[in-house]
Amino acid sequence: MDLNKSLRLAIETGKVCMGSNEAQKAINANSAKLIILSSNCPEDSVKMVRESETPVHSFKGNNAILGAACGRPFPVSTVTIIDGGNSDVLTLKTD
Repeated sequence: MDLNKSLRLAIETGKVCMGSNEAQKAINANSAKLIILSSNCPEDSVKMVRESETPVHSFKGNNAILGAACGRPFPVSTVTIIDGGNSDVLTLKTD
């Protein structure tokens, strides 16, 4: 699977949120299906996500690379997949 293509397709055809605040909202609403964390995600965000029951995938790159993979011109430390749309992103291996 090409993660960059899968992420972009999920963003285009599904429902995806970016940022730790949005991740917290999705966790609280039990709507998060998968959370992707960058390698340099802030420790408080990592702890919050890991304490939830939501599956987590650790992205191998930093937040700048994850942001670029999402097609964004800014760093993204946390990507929350609520609906994968036509993407296979929900088949990622989780930690």
